Amino acid sequence: MTRQYFGTDGIRGRVNKKPMTAETALRLAISAARTFAPDGGREVVIGRDTRRSGEMIEAALIAGFSSMGLTPVLLGVVPTPAVAMMARETDAALGVMVSASHNKFEDNGLKLFSPEGIKFDDATEEALEAAMASAFEGDYAPPHAIAHARTLEATGTRYVRRCIDTLQGARDLSGLKVVLDCAHGAGFETAPAALRALGAQLTVIGATPDGININAGFGSTATGALKAVVVESGADVGIALDGDADRLIVIDETGEEADGDQVMALIAEEMHRTGRLRGNGMVATVMSNMGLSEFLKAKDLHLARTKVGDRYVGEHMRAHGYNLGGEQSGHIILSDVSTTGDGLLAGLQVLSVLAARGGRSSERLNVFKPAPQKLINIRYTGANPLENDRVKAALAESEALLGDRGRMVVRKSGTEPLVRVMAEALDEELMLKALDTTVDAISAVLLQQ
Repeated sequence: MTRQYFGTDGIRGRVNKKPMTAETALRLAISAARTFAPDGGREVVIGRDTRRSGEMIEAALIAGFSSMGLTPVLLGVVPTPAVAMMARETDAALGVMVSASHNKFEDNGLKLFSPEGIKFDDATEEALEAAMASAFEGDYAPPHAIAHARTLEATGTRYVRRCIDTLQGARDLSGLKVVLDCAHGAGFETAPAALRALGAQLTVIGATPDGININAGFGSTATGALKAVVVESGADVGIALDGDADRLIVIDETGEEADGDQVMALIAEEMHRTGRLRGNGMVATVMSNMGLSEFLKAKDLHLARTKVGDRYVGEHMRAHGYNLGGEQSGHIILSDVSTTGDGLLAGLQVLSVLAARGGRSSERLNVFKPAPQKLINIRYTGANPLENDRVKAALAESEALLGDRGRMVVRKSGTEPLVRVMAEALDEELMLKALDTTVDAISAVLLQQ
């Protein structure tokens, strides 16, 4: 079916424009209540990030769930993984996070979690899509069953404690000088609290949210400020979160960004060394570098691939017994602890390794030699260019050129009007030629629209 609301990661879009309106949130709450708790009498945990529209969307959710006899439990500003945690550790019918992740403040979104703290699969989202169309046509709770929202304090503290308790290596980070960028987002209180509790010599930036500065010049998609502070302060490492703190980017002491695949390789190597890696490998998406696969293969480990989206990574992990997986973009799932991507949790694993094993972060995060790879994002309006015959022919030509020496991954973003074109090959010249063939065709088609 054609989706009107759900994309790669829940519902997301420009606030006050379809699909991201208060009406959508109201429809979703009513439909989710009928679907997952038709008899009422249950709780729903709701968290949000720091963007201005969060309280508006939250209010619509409160109205919808309350009208169906479900009690909204308000967690306040917390990271997305804290919402998943609370859905899992309480008797909630579901969890909802109000966030547009790494997008600017003009956007917002809704991420949903099951009582097990798991993001909904495609079939469940499609069922909700269908129910939302007729949300206002069904019955509501009788007046005496209308629920009252309540606020749950100290969720952030509980979440921080869970993250710290997972550390198997060094818990004393006093020997590390760390710069932390909170993106003016949902982790602006929890992440500094965790690192201070572990004794890190901490400098914090991007931790003064005002409702409109989330992800603006700070965070995982804008690391320039973090790189500068790391170098200027002589820090050992920098950690950048995104707006809802479910992903991270690591900056080494030279100011260079460590690829997410290198971060996952570091964690995988440590878990394997300490006998904690399950599934004889890990899970990543089609965007992860061939070098990661070769690195794991040399250790008799396996890299399983999924389509893009940390929920698909999580689904494959649960189905096949893996406990580590993630995306090159920095969403990393450690399923012994968390059911979704968790920037703070992954960051603590990296810092623990650096503290326990010593050495420069630039050395520790250079785990494998990456195959030449390049990603180009092409913004478009109008028709999806990937459906054009000229683009299809160019992609087929690029794939034939690479053969078994490389890969092309071309897809439409599920959260933005972008086409993402990634080429990878053991030979850089071959990779660039294949990439140019496809990109040139897409650009030519867009010029004609």
